[in-house]
Amino acid sequence: MRSAPARIGPTVKRMVSLGPSRVDHIPAFRIATGLAIPLLVLLATGRVEWAMYVGFGAFTGIYSKYEPTRLRFRRQSLAGAMLTLCVTLGATLAQLGEHLDPLLESWTALLVGAAVAGATATFVLFHGLKPGGAIFPLFAVAAVGAAPPAAPIWVAFLISGACAALCVGLGLLGHWAGERHPGAEVDPPRERWSRSQLASEFGCFTLAAAIAGMLGLASGLPFPYWAQIAAIALLSAPGRTLQVERGLHRVIGTSLGVITTAFLLSFPSEPWQLVVWVVVLQFLAEMYVMRNYAFALLFITPLALLMVQLAHPQPVGPTLEARVLETAIGVVVGIAVVVAAALWDRGARRRAALTRGQAPPVAADER
Repeated sequence: MRSAPARIGPTVKRMVSLGPSRVDHIPAFRIATGLAIPLLVLLATGRVEWAMYVGFGAFTGIYSKYEPTRLRFRRQSLAGAMLTLCVTLGATLAQLGEHLDPLLESWTALLVGAAVAGATATFVLFHGLKPGGAIFPLFAVAAVGAAPPAAPIWVAFLISGACAALCVGLGLLGHWAGERHPGAEVDPPRERWSRSQLASEFGCFTLAAAIAGMLGLASGLPFPYWAQIAAIALLSAPGRTLQVERGLHRVIGTSLGVITTAFLLSFPSEPWQLVVWVVVLQFLAEMYVMRNYAFALLFITPLALLMVQLAHPQPVGPTLEARVLETAIGVVVGIAVVVAAALWDRGARRRAALTRGQAPPVAADER
């Protein structure tokens, strides 16, 4: 078994160092363009309150970076359909919330968000979509559902779907911009997942989102879904150790990102200025998210907050405070779920080994 200092050293190194560059500026520019075009259309038509529908549909472009064009088209189409449905569900929750008691509305959003987290994480795993996990689908459902209805449900569906289609088209155009990846396998063998693996994925994401949402709601903070997002953010990392590291990155990076957001919102801003910042932050986030997650959160956190602020302005101070506190709640819950899952898996392996009359195996994370 490795000593504690031996484990901590690599963790600290990964937290403060940048990974190798992979011509990140090309997909970053494509993804930022897929967000900029529809936001400029909203500005020109005076419909900035629809910014969240645009933003979540445009997250389609984030999927399948560094993949061959044909494979990117197929997987981005799946991701776009998933995000469009999530925005539509969020818009439905927003409309339904107008007729519900506030407490019932909160519990409905919490439980629906938890179910969406589990279902979409399983969908993403089954189809091999990258990035893994359910951050974007859950964010789409929860943020749109928490805001007052900005448009009829069918408008939310059409806008998010159109933005998703635009990003799929830009993904095809990326073939001529240097995203061809000719050395990559065009149709790699599909990963096979057993029913128990898919059920475990659904269970972990649903449980983490549900518990974090309940604690966020009990805390009295205004955005319990941020706790849900923080709880599932670390579950998409490969391996228990990296999942815990991802949680630490999330807390540190979010705290620093809140400082960045406070600076950007410290002076009055016109909608067009917020749009410029959102597009620039999207570009910077994609430049660094694969190289250092904590550093990328310097841009991801203000990107998320400014996008919500653009569509549904909130008091800055309480919003930023809630972001930090709810992120901490979610990360604690996420790490607890990781530890519980590791103990469960270890017990299952030992029980299976004893049943076969063998010595209990030692997992890689236990060494």
